[in-house]
Amino acid sequence: MRLRIVIAVLALLVVASVGSVQASAGSSRVFMATLDGYQEAPLTLSVPGTGTFRADLAVTGESLSYRLSYSDLTGPALFAHIHLGQPAIAGGVIAFLCDSTENALPGVPDCPGAGGTVTGTIEPDDVVGPAGQGIASGEFDELVAALRAGAAYANVHTVLFQPGEIRGQIR
Repeated sequence: MRLRIVIAVLALLVVASVGSVQASAGSSRVFMATLDGYQEAPLTLSVPGTGTFRADLAVTGESLSYRLSYSDLTGPALFAHIHLGQPAIAGGVIAFLCDSTENALPGVPDCPGAGGTVTGTIEPDDVVGPAGQGIASGEFDELVAALRAGAAYANVHTVLFQPGEIRGQIR
């Protein structure tokens, strides 16, 4: 009888710990990615470039501070974004991380050439979509939901590889 009680208590503890792990994963405040050409889609690339991405959700939940670092690209970065997409699936742009083109949105930092670090903050006004995938401009909560679900990636684009040269799924 005692053994049954001990087993029942252990089973309840296991179930409770699984539930708390799932709850904490759904409330993540730090998001990270490692970028390389092997994660690009629809074509995997063998390029020397690599990068890292980190974003921290403000305690208020109303902004996201980020740091994107990369090196060894085939040329200067044109722009970098957060996209909505599962691994190996190309998706639309949610928000800009940097943009060195003439048509850059106001407030978006310049990309640091073929290598370097860019930092910034994403707020609701910085969310640009993708409307065709269910995220309207300004829907910051949808960006956060996509990050928490592992359904977003960071991508750096160059002249040689305009669809994206290095990419990393954000976790």
